Order: sequence, then C-alpha cells, then structure tokens
Amino acid sequence: MDLFEKLLQDKGPLGRHKFIDDNYYMFPKLEGEIAPRMMFKGQEVLTWSLNNYLGLANHPEVRKVDAEAAANWGLGYPMGARMMTGNSNYHEQLEKELAKFEEKDDVMLLNYGYQGIMSVIDALVDRKDVIVYDAESHACIIDGLRLHIGKRFVYPHNDMVSLEKQLQRATKLTEESGGGILVITEGVFGMSGNQGNLKGIAALKSKYNFKLLVDDAHGFGTMGKTGAGTGEEQGVQDQIDLYFSTFAKSMASIGAFVAGEAEIIDFLRYNTRSQIYAKSIPMPLIIGGLKRLEILRTQPQHKDNLWKIVRAVQDGFRAKGFNIGTTTSPVTPVLLKGDLYEAANLVRDLRTNHGIFCSMIVYPVVPKGVIMLRIIPTAVHTLEDVKVTIAAFEKVKGKLDEGIYAKAGSKGATVG
Repeated sequence: MDLFEKLLQDKGPLGRHKFIDDNYYMFPKLEGEIAPRMMFKGQEVLTWSLNNYLGLANHPEVRKVDAEAAANWGLGYPMGARMMTGNSNYHEQLEKELAKFEEKDDVMLLNYGYQGIMSVIDALVDRKDVIVYDAESHACIIDGLRLHIGKRFVYPHNDMVSLEKQLQRATKLTEESGGGILVITEGVFGMSGNQGNLKGIAALKSKYNFKLLVDDAHGFGTMGKTGAGTGEEQGVQDQIDLYFSTFAKSMASIGAFVAGEAEIIDFLRYNTRSQIYAKSIPMPLIIGGLKRLEILRTQPQHKDNLWKIVRAVQDGFRAKGFNIGTTTSPVTPVLLKGDLYEAANLVRDLRTNHGIFCSMIVYPVVPKGVIMLRIIPTAVHTLEDVKVTIAAFEKVKGKLDEGIYAKAGSKGATVG
C-alpha cells in the first residue's frame, strides 16, 4: 500500500475529529495582546485557555527586558549547540539561580519542555533499567517511555498500593539484570488538576531503591510557599531526585530545565542527545528567563492573585453544583455528560453567544460520554470574570441537560 494513502485512511485519534470549521475547534486563532480578553473570529472573548498562570506574558517589566534583549542580542546569539559554541555566562547564571530556587545542586537548561523530558528519560535509562510510571502521565512522558528499550510498568493514577507492587516486580528484575529503577510522575496533572502523590512515593524510598523524576510543568510557580513547586507544597522537595519543569507556563516563555545532584546533571549535559546536537536557547529567552525568575521570587503578589481567582472559580463552580473533580491546583476541569457533537455545539454556543473561550476536551483524552471544559485561572483574571463565566456555564449546562445541543446534531449551527 502507498504510505500516504494508508495515513489518509486513518487520520489518527485527533485528526479524525477535524470537522465543521478549520481554526475553530482545532487550531483556533486567538488574536490581540495576551490577556484575559482577546479576539476570536472577530469577537471579543473572555479567555480561560492560556497557561499564563502568573500573568507574566504581558507584564511590563518582562516585555521591556524581552524587547531590550532582542535588540541587543538578536535571535541568533549564541550560535551553535551549547557544548560547542552556544554557551554563555547568562545561560550559566540562569542555571545557578534556578538550582538555588529549587534547592538542588545544579540545573541543566533544555530547549523545550516536551522534547526535554523525552530526552532526559532517554539519557537516564538503558535496556537493563526499569521505569515505573503513573498511568495519567502526560504525552511527553509517554513518548519518552517509548524510547526506552527496557521494561516499564504502569500503576493506576496515584495508587500507592499498585505502585509498591510494581516496585517489587521492578526490584526483582533489576536484581537479575543489574539495572536500576526510575519512578516517573507529575507534580500537577494537567487534565485533572490533581497533584501527584509525591509524599507517598517518597515514603516508599525507605523500602525500595529507586530514583524519582517529577515533571512539574503546572506546579512550578504556582505551588508551594515560594512557588518552587509541588515538592515544596508537599514538603518532599529533598526527596525528588530530578525535578523537571518548563518555561511555557508560569514563566510565559519557551524552554525548560531539569534540576538535581551536580554529578547527575553533569552526566545529562554530556549525554542528552537533543541538547548536544541542537542549537542553544537564544539569548533573549535567557535574559527574559532571568527577569521572569526574579519576578517569581520577589513579587509573590502574582501567585497570591492567582490563588484568589482559583478559589473563586472552584468554589463558585462547586456552589452551583458543577463537577470539577478532585483538583488541588489551579487547573480546573468542568466535567459534563455528552457526546462529541453535543460538546461541539455547547462550545460554539459558549464562544459565540456568551463570549467565553475555554478548551474542549473529549474522547480519547477523556472517557466516551464525558465532556471536559478546562478552565485555567490566571493572576490577571478578575472576580467579575469569574462571575460572568459561571453564569454562562449555568446557561449552557441547562441547554445540555435539556437535549438542545443533541438536537442541533452534527451541523455545528450556532445555538441561540
């Protein structure tokens, strides 16, 4: 069979949902300044889909530093891979400041979050090693696991009894192979908003010999007293052997980092292929990263504002009888019942008639029959934004319960 013909027969779990309108459900275009209110299809919408947790994307100090760094350095410098010609004092300074903030010996910068965690996993393990991971781990972790040619065991989300059973299996295998065990989980799970049970995992270290890698993309900057993340929140930061996060969320930028023991970070510097053979992070992103980290450390009001909005959103939805699961983080999933077409018609109504823009998540990301509308509160939302949003959700849920969106069918017509 022709390769391309085969691909077009099955467009994949997400590609098969390409219907109704391009750039509406898939690849939508939000325009204007990054803010709670932006433009979509020529209409102003209240936006709850940006991981701009601390509101730093348009913070005046950040914008000023970004612009000055771009003017002073351009986007080319430093030119080359970090190991060859792409290093600088500023890159090393950002690593040192991140390490201090996370209370770890050292940090290695990574070009991207998704690519970064995959590459770290690949560098850490070989065919003799066993990986044990949470079933709800993000796609970037799953893709990293696919690179692993050794054994891997999964445990149901936050199930410590199952985790211990998998550790027993892994221990037996590694005693025979001479390998080691790597446990991988997330600090905050981006769909459910649940925290990984880092405290429970850390407690198992007294019985089993393993290293713990935590992807805290949604926890960095939002969780813990200082914003150092979910390890700080749960009081087990010192038990996390490798702490990973991205700059794409609280830092409102591009890049990532991994923190840990100095010798292990040094090993990663010399063995993480995606960094060895890729161009270094451009200087404006590094200079901008230093400013963002400074604000994160010295201006706690941004995290305080975030949590004021988080509490208002989550308390407000619960008070109106909405199911938001068991989130313990800013991530707020609103769970409804309906099929794909009901979800599409509901979201179109929400955007067009109520001016509310949030992400729609359906099967296969969530079970069949479940509609998830994910709300991402930020420090720059207001209590009035929360009030307007909950009122709109009440109206569309009423229509969903009455079957109005089901009657609209698959045509995607705006429901008045």
